[in-house]
Amino acid sequence: MDARHVPVLLRESVAWLAPERGGTFVDCTLGLGGHAEALLEAAAGVRLLGLDRDAEARALAARRLERFGARVEIRAADFRELERAAGDRAPFAGVLADLGLSSLQLERAERGFSFRLDGPLDMRMGMSERSAAELVNAASEAELETIFREYGEEPEARRVARAVVERRREGAIDTTAQLADLVRRSKRAPRGATRIDPATRVFQALRIAVNDELDAVCELLDQAARLLDRDGRLVVISYHSLEDRIVKNRLRDFARGETDPVTGRPRQETRILEVLTRKPVRPTDEEVEANPRARSARLRAARRL
Repeated sequence: MDARHVPVLLRESVAWLAPERGGTFVDCTLGLGGHAEALLEAAAGVRLLGLDRDAEARALAARRLERFGARVEIRAADFRELERAAGDRAPFAGVLADLGLSSLQLERAERGFSFRLDGPLDMRMGMSERSAAELVNAASEAELETIFREYGEEPEARRVARAVVERRREGAIDTTAQLADLVRRSKRAPRGATRIDPATRVFQALRIAVNDELDAVCELLDQAARLLDRDGRLVVISYHSLEDRIVKNRLRDFARGETDPVTGRPRQETRILEVLTRKPVRPTDEEVEANPRARSARLRAARRL
């Protein structure tokens, strides 16, 4: 299989989900079905519900998982719609969410996610949100600066935002190549050697803003915690510090329980999760060499009490 289609942290994901227990697992970000396939292969008692809002991804995953027959059900849903999509399949023995972009999204120029491919400046994971082009061409300089700084952790957010506003006076910024070139030219030359493209953080920021990704992660975690069966496992793979921080803090809150308004101490009886990973699990050097997309991945796992 091409390295571009290799699921990230596959062995680790399956191990933390503990499929040998059997039961129904839900892959909230089905993509091309790599994680789902490994789970189904791991134990005959595993049934799987796969969710994805991308019709093409669902079709490709269905073909890949066809051999598992009635053990698999695929539904059209965004991961923030987990509770609605679960229906009568909950509670779950495990919930998996890989928050990264699939190769299907990254390698299609018309999706507009990659600064390495020239295509429409879109970045919508679904079709109901406004596109990145609409955001870039309509937002104020202050709004763009905030987006680049808060969602991309871009140190030159102000400089880039100003350059975008000045450039769009000449005409709309419609393509990924136009924006990437503009960002590269507007930023100062980096000190020392770097493998990170100057446009990386800006593209990340726009993708998060367009798809409301950070709020979506919070909604996913809250729903997953409610839908897990006793001893059910939750595994989340994130790819940048903003997402990982949300996952870390939300799992910690569930593990501590609610705060007593009188004593100010956590109430042990309200704890619903046990955090299984003290630190995020990172890919091995061998995995990163074989699949560079895994480089920034961080896995965290928890168990329902």
